Amino acid sequence: MAEQERVQVREAPRPTGTPKVNWKTENMRSAYANVCNATCTREEVVLFFGLNQAWSGQEEEVIVQLAERVILSPYAAKRLSVLLSGVIQQYESRFGALDITVPTAAPASTAKN
Repeated sequence: MAEQERVQVREAPRPTGTPKVNWKTENMRSAYANVCNATCTREEVVLFFGLNQAWSGQEEEVIVQLAERVILSPYAAKRLSVLLSGVIQQYESRFGALDITVPTAAPASTAKN
């Protein structure tokens, strides 16, 4: 049996009076997603994660295989939003800006024979 990978979790400075969080990773699973979508109701925010395996971008219909659904309270979702914004800022300051605009398809070739 393969030895479990140890995960390093960096501790953020704690404001005075807040409890220390002990991160337990024994039962943690990892999943890869290249697609994420979200929806909400008054009481919850639902995140859907999955895989898009259509690589060319020329398909008329794309099938995304959803793999994970994460349900959060609106408060947890807002905290996640703040956390992700900070992580993206750190990433871009280290590695450069991320361009998430959708590239436009090049016009089809009209070569004459």
